[in-house]
Amino acid sequence: MMLDFTGRVAIVTGAGGGLGRQHALALAARGAKVVVNDLAAAQAVVDEIHAAGGEAIANGASVTDFAAVQAMVQQAVDAWGRVDILVNNAGILRDKSFAKMELADFQLVVDVHLMGAVNCSKAVWALMNEQKYGRIVMTTSSSGLYGNFGQSNYGAAKMALVGLMQTLSIEGAKNDIRVNCLAPTAATRMTEGLMSQAVLDALKPEAVVPAMLVLAAQDAPTRTILCAGAGTFEAAHVTLTNGAFIGIGADAPEQLAARLTEVTDRTGEQVPQSGSAQGTNEVGKAMAASGR
Repeated sequence: MMLDFTGRVAIVTGAGGGLGRQHALALAARGAKVVVNDLAAAQAVVDEIHAAGGEAIANGASVTDFAAVQAMVQQAVDAWGRVDILVNNAGILRDKSFAKMELADFQLVVDVHLMGAVNCSKAVWALMNEQKYGRIVMTTSSSGLYGNFGQSNYGAAKMALVGLMQTLSIEGAKNDIRVNCLAPTAATRMTEGLMSQAVLDALKPEAVVPAMLVLAAQDAPTRTILCAGAGTFEAAHVTLTNGAFIGIGADAPEQLAARLTEVTDRTGEQVPQSGSAQGTNEVGKAMAASGR
């Protein structure tokens, strides 16, 4: 069944080029009305959408400016009456090893990636709750999920978005607000000069778009991390092992060190539905050990 976005209103941040541009074009091609947000190149993408027969408007707000983001949401509401989809795509890179990184560059990347997504999500949250429908896609990264040399700032911000997704998906569930993460591998303005041409050709941004469309669709999952690149799609999970009860005796540190392999054994691990799963597992094992 074709994913149809007719009648839906979407905001895509960082949509002037690269991955964001492809997201905006794809949503518009499938019927969505799109706010194309970018600091510089939004209008060119809007013109592309208009030329293809779609509906779009440009917005130049910085995602780090909450008042400007609120005005962007109001712009969408004034034009089309609602906002159904938010794709938090805006981002920058300031790569250096942690030893050489200036704290200002760490803060800037966190402000754009994390707080930018927070600002945009907050600006649509009340509206989505009121209309009892919303789809929010956070752009995370393998650098956050698994680490990458020289990207402590970027990785920290991107993993923080997973935590944001986990809680917003719980809080939004009652009003059908579904929140997911997309971890793309794509050649964009941010990756120019970092990869060989052959690799860049394989990692076309268009190859990531199907995952975004699935996560933004009416039948989207929620609390899902989809990874996508070069036509391959995977899922990432934050899991909890079964662990082992060791107690709190004087030799607990030594016992833990001796049994660390058992504690980290991933056999039978779970994907918790909320943070309480950790405490439930720990207290359960403690009660079992004490015979209660």
